[in-house]
Amino acid sequence: MVTTNGLYSVEDIDVETAKVYVKENGFISAVGHEATAEILSEILESSIPMNRIQFQQEVGQIAIIFKLNIRPDEGVILNKEEIHKVGFSLKKMLRIE
Repeated sequence: MVTTNGLYSVEDIDVETAKVYVKENGFISAVGHEATAEILSEILESSIPMNRIQFQQEVGQIAIIFKLNIRPDEGVILNKEEIHKVGFSLKKMLRIE
């Protein structure tokens, strides 16, 4: 999710690459749903808390994006099993300017 105006670079990344970014750079969680936080904690092998904050990505800052393979119907909140069923990918989003 783009949090503020700017120029961004977005690319697919795998779980191992995401783990390296988290380990080397630390992170600020802006994960808004508990099931997503639980899945990210499992796959990244780090405690990723749910944290519904207003966040603005800074120039030069990398964000790891959790993207569902589908868009759920309005008002639907998926649980862990449903998220695994529809699938997801990870993206690296770098704010360039």
